[in-house]
Amino acid sequence: MDHEKFMRMAIELSEKSQGGPFGAVIVKNGELVAGSSNMVVPNNDPTAHAEVSAIRLACEKLGTFNLQGCEIYTSCEPCPMCLGAIYWARLDKIYYANTKVDAADIGFDDKFIYDELDLAMGDRKLPIVQLLRDEALKAFRQWSENEGKTEY
Repeated sequence: MDHEKFMRMAIELSEKSQGGPFGAVIVKNGELVAGSSNMVVPNNDPTAHAEVSAIRLACEKLGTFNLQGCEIYTSCEPCPMCLGAIYWARLDKIYYANTKVDAADIGFDDKFIYDELDLAMGDRKLPIVQLLRDEALKAFRQWSENEGKTEY
């Protein structure tokens, strides 16, 4: 597999981005499946990072939410949200170019999120309030008892 070729594709997407300077491509069996740059600004969507956007496109193209057998090439070490999306999508491997320190140096610093995750909920900057757990558990019970559900 030509890893440098696919990383160059991700880097090229980052250079052409109208969002932030990030790009990502998803590859399966040595073939490009999908690629995207950061779409936060053009889409007015704070979740439209390059990796998440590429995952969405790959899932749509392949008709699945499970991207096992695929790898992602990203122009920068994934942020916490993108890393979570990569794990949920079941991608096999991550290749990255710039580091999270490089990103922080130009104003894209995710350290505060990592720091927040280490704190107890009551100590976090963003207030978190639990409401109506007993009522919400009904949906969980229904899901648990549904024999026709699609596991993921």
